[in-house]
Amino acid sequence: MRKETSRIERLGDILGRSLKRLELSPRLGEYEVWPIWNSTVGATIARNAQPEKIRNGTLFVKVASSTWMQELQYMKDVISEKLNDSLGRAVVKNIFFYVGTLDDKTPSPRSQETSASDSPARESRLDEEELHSVKNPEIRRALKRLYAVRSRKGRK
Repeated sequence: MRKETSRIERLGDILGRSLKRLELSPRLGEYEVWPIWNSTVGATIARNAQPEKIRNGTLFVKVASSTWMQELQYMKDVISEKLNDSLGRAVVKNIFFYVGTLDDKTPSPRSQETSASDSPARESRLDEEELHSVKNPEIRRALKRLYAVRSRKGRK
């Protein structure tokens, strides 16, 4: 008694056909933003903002504070362009920032408060070190402006 052997198919082939039939491939392609986010925006921004979801080309990004939300709002076109350049196609059409608690797996933002032992020179050096990790010159300039404003407010 020999059973008829059915044709064995690779699971990847079956899933590929299913994705095409369900038209999920474009939506899954949107999630390619996650692996490149940190390297595209740089360590400083990545510590203070992380993508949460993407819907119909709008990337929803959770940020650590309203200050970061405002600053990143000015840079969203540059960030969107850099992400799309890295992906090789227009995936991110808009970015929506909102304030929330970042996950534990995301490095926590640097404390806004400085201790009495921190000198302005040390803080400036630290800021320059962080800025060095940002590859995009436009984003780096915008962050420099943010640090300058923050340091002026701290002196008052």
